[in-house]
Amino acid sequence: MTLVKQVLTLVAAVCWAAGAILFVHCYDTGPGWTNLLAKVLIAGTALAFAVAQPYVRRWLSKVSFDQWRAIDAETDRTEANPHVRVLVVMLTCAIALTIQEYIGGADRYEVWFPYDGSEYWELKGFVWWSGWRVIGYVLIPMLVIAFTRGERIRDYYLSARGFFRHLWIYAVMFVAFSPIVIVASTAASFRDMYPFYRMANRSHLDLWTWESLYIVQFIALEFFFRGFLLQSLRRVFGSNAIFVMIVPYCMIHYGKPVTETFGAIGAGLILGTLAMRTRSIWGGVLIHVGVAMTMDVLALRGCPPMGSDRFCHT
Repeated sequence: MTLVKQVLTLVAAVCWAAGAILFVHCYDTGPGWTNLLAKVLIAGTALAFAVAQPYVRRWLSKVSFDQWRAIDAETDRTEANPHVRVLVVMLTCAIALTIQEYIGGADRYEVWFPYDGSEYWELKGFVWWSGWRVIGYVLIPMLVIAFTRGERIRDYYLSARGFFRHLWIYAVMFVAFSPIVIVASTAASFRDMYPFYRMANRSHLDLWTWESLYIVQFIALEFFFRGFLLQSLRRVFGSNAIFVMIVPYCMIHYGKPVTETFGAIGAGLILGTLAMRTRSIWGGVLIHVGVAMTMDVLALRGCPPMGSDRFCHT
């Protein structure tokens, strides 16, 4: 089969699956669990069809196992105290995530700083949320790095050189994720959640202040998961650090739509592999910001018009 036919076959399978899922979502009037089961079966069928193709299996091996072997080949695995390193890194991870859950949430702001009648009280809650993401995901790990002998913060995938060389890969990923995001945006659970800041449609100031806070927390998140965790564990686990990282990364999506939570597993795997190969977190930042802003734009289409004094969701 020629390359063109191979690509067209895969595109047709993806389009069929997306169309079928959208049809089930729009026209299935049965219980919610039957709707979810139908979507899972459709997606599973499309995935099984793709994996059954020999050229797909060869391509998957090239972008996964071959990349992990390459990461291992260029990694110095001579860590003097591996148990201490893993203990420190995973304790830092546990502490940072616990802070986010019990201190850094917008819901905690609402409890500790009750509504005072000010115009931007709710937006201040997301300033709190974003600020604690920076503290937990950036400042605490950086302190750990600074006090670890022989470690330099700039080695934790902060360089943009690898990102620019592989920019086309992230562009392809964004295009590939876009149909999934568009289909997901039709779900009621999606419209009830996005944008997180329900008053984003009140004014341009609200909208762009919110998006700026959103971007800042994505940079913090990528540094923590794709920078700190991967580089800290690399000399102990090699490419297996990716599989360690995707567990807490998936868990921070609990409470979001189930499709997004499952998607975080695949996204973590892909972005983790790319971060270790390119030694840069900025591709993950680009994908996260691009997808998140696309989701907000799609969600805002269903919101009352800006300036109407009616907001996106309760």
